[in-house]
Amino acid sequence: MEMQKFFYDNKIVKYFIYATLFWGVTGFFFGVTIATLLFYPQLVEYLMGTDEFQSVLGFTGIDLGDLNGALGFGRLRMIHTSLVIFAFVGNAVFAGSYYSMQRVLKTRMYSDTLSWANFWLWQLMIIATFVTFLMGINTSKEYAEHEWPIDIITTIAWVIYGINMFGTVLQRRVRHMYVAVWFYIGTFIGVALLHIFNNLAVPVSLFKSYSVYAGVQDAMVQWWYGHNAVAFFLTTPVLGLMYYFVPKASGRPVFSYKLSIIHFWSLIFVYIWAGSHHLLYTALPAWTQALGTAFSIMLIAPSWGGMLNGLLTLRGAWDKVRTSPVLPFFVVAVTCYGMATFEGPMLATKSLNEIGHFTDWVIAHVHLGTLGWNGFMIFGMIYYLIPALFNTNLYSDKLAKAHFWIGTLGILFYVISMYTLGFTQGLMWKEFNPDGALKYTFLDTLENAKKFYYPMRALGGTLYLTGACIMVFNVYKTVKQGTFVADQAAEAMPLKPIAESRAKGEEVHTWLERKPLLFGVLSLIVLSIGGMVEIIPQLAVKENIPTIESVKPYTPLELEGRDLYIREGCNACHTQIVRPFRDEVERYGEYSKPGEFVYDRPFLWGSKRTGPDLGREGNKNYKNYKGDSWHYKHLFNPRLTSDGKSIMPRFIHLTRNKQDRSITQNKMRVLQKLNVPYTDADVQGAYASMDKQAAEIEKNILKDLPEFKEQFDAEKKANGDKFVPLKDREIVSLIAYLQRLGVDISGASKDAAASGEKN
Repeated sequence: MEMQKFFYDNKIVKYFIYATLFWGVTGFFFGVTIATLLFYPQLVEYLMGTDEFQSVLGFTGIDLGDLNGALGFGRLRMIHTSLVIFAFVGNAVFAGSYYSMQRVLKTRMYSDTLSWANFWLWQLMIIATFVTFLMGINTSKEYAEHEWPIDIITTIAWVIYGINMFGTVLQRRVRHMYVAVWFYIGTFIGVALLHIFNNLAVPVSLFKSYSVYAGVQDAMVQWWYGHNAVAFFLTTPVLGLMYYFVPKASGRPVFSYKLSIIHFWSLIFVYIWAGSHHLLYTALPAWTQALGTAFSIMLIAPSWGGMLNGLLTLRGAWDKVRTSPVLPFFVVAVTCYGMATFEGPMLATKSLNEIGHFTDWVIAHVHLGTLGWNGFMIFGMIYYLIPALFNTNLYSDKLAKAHFWIGTLGILFYVISMYTLGFTQGLMWKEFNPDGALKYTFLDTLENAKKFYYPMRALGGTLYLTGACIMVFNVYKTVKQGTFVADQAAEAMPLKPIAESRAKGEEVHTWLERKPLLFGVLSLIVLSIGGMVEIIPQLAVKENIPTIESVKPYTPLELEGRDLYIREGCNACHTQIVRPFRDEVERYGEYSKPGEFVYDRPFLWGSKRTGPDLGREGNKNYKNYKGDSWHYKHLFNPRLTSDGKSIMPRFIHLTRNKQDRSITQNKMRVLQKLNVPYTDADVQGAYASMDKQAAEIEKNILKDLPEFKEQFDAEKKANGDKFVPLKDREIVSLIAYLQRLGVDISGASKDAAASGEKN
């Protein structure tokens, strides 16, 4: 039988690599920026308020109030995480999978048109995400903050990728699918499941929607997604890259084929159960928390099996590791994978979770995975691919090695400082004086972080960014000296027909590897089991979420304030879930109950306490209760209410912007459809209700803050009919929401509310 000649498509790989480099550096830059804001929150105020800086950018006269919202920590953090996850890692996964699939399957990608549709739709999604997050358009869901039109673009791009992948598999010229392809298939199916079910929402307008899930149910679905977004977007596809590029770069075969089989199937089965470990000690039902812990501990086995398979592939190639500019990146990447996948299950145990959760320990854990595992695997892959695509040698091995050591040092500075800080935070939060009072205020723990640990974190990020910039230069010079091979010639024997049934003596998995559709169906079943067991009872069995009679829906003004809280990304720094620990109850108030959150769409429990918990912020019996005027002053300039210690951004724009009421009634109508008990009279009377509640807050602020009253009087005199009364400004809506938190089960009604929990 004659050999068939064909051409590999390298052009699509090249452009995905270029996108990876561009978005990677951009994402790292935003990471360093927000790391700096944690110890120097006045950075934006200083730069944007400086005429010299404005003139460098070519404009002057910028009003700080117009920029402070877009450049606040909450919005920038969302941009950073999305750029690193979806833009940097996402583009790299596409680049690596498009390159490796063609070569292990001995065929060109199924459709060049689909390849380019995948590329441009993905870049459109990233740009739309960047713009909308700057504008404050988001859903607040961790790693899934995109509003519904962007979710649709993402879905289309992902489906196109899947069609192209399966089409390529079906036209392959090899009998069996190589292990890397297994992980690409698992990734496609896993991400599709997670993306669709977590993002089910009812649109209110083009830029606003409400989740179909509420409260505890939304928390369960979100962290089923959030944890497994790490699993199936940041782990399984990168494992596919590992299984292809580590053997290729080292010239050694994969250590163990059987271990690869065990690694794949056990990983995709176990991982999907573990999401609820992010919700230990919360209002989530205890049985679900226990499952999350149990399966998280089980994850050590398949994860370390994969790590050992990767490292042992390099056996006999250690001399090459010492001289290669590529392999050291892979060694550190796989090592970080092993460290992170041991630490994750440990943090899922209740003993360590009690100390580490909500602290910077978790930040260290996450960045050990993203900077070490994802970043270094991608860097090594690019250093391997660019010379191959451009038919040349790498411009400078020395620069690549400099990148390796600078990047490694950056990782160490980052994670060691955050590990130390996180453990210290957890212990400081829990420490009591002999008289039974809490030893440290929250600001005390923040001051401790600002003095040393947050600057060290920023230094680590800066080193990592510097290494990435060195790489961009090295890639640029390599490209300039090489000749790009857009269509690389190849040849292979055509695939001979074979019986569909399993041959006598043929291993089950060997047979399965030549049945891609069946392989995909089995992967879907294995992936679905954990999600169904954990989530369906949460949604179908009403008794899982007891109700509390005193808990009522938000008023129209509070609803708008809650959406402003989401717009500004406040949940990035503040949690709204008081756990049943002595220190948390002493500091924040009564621990949280499942029935409190039945009207929260989406839930806002948060995942990190850079600021104190707000779950009881409106409780007047809470010893640290603050009035309306305090909140106004705090939002205008947090340093005014904390002796200059706060690292919270200023929200000047909220004190100026008029509250948009144009879709308030539409929001309430959508929530009606989602079983929030608003009556038609509530909807019709929304604006009158808002005016009444806002007027009371305005009265309190102007009475207690005469200096601001003078400012408003001057504005009114200067602007005449264009003057916007304080009661109609956004800050009043946000204050209304903050003052609602914890009220429904507070004070005299607390005991009655608790006893009012019913099935």
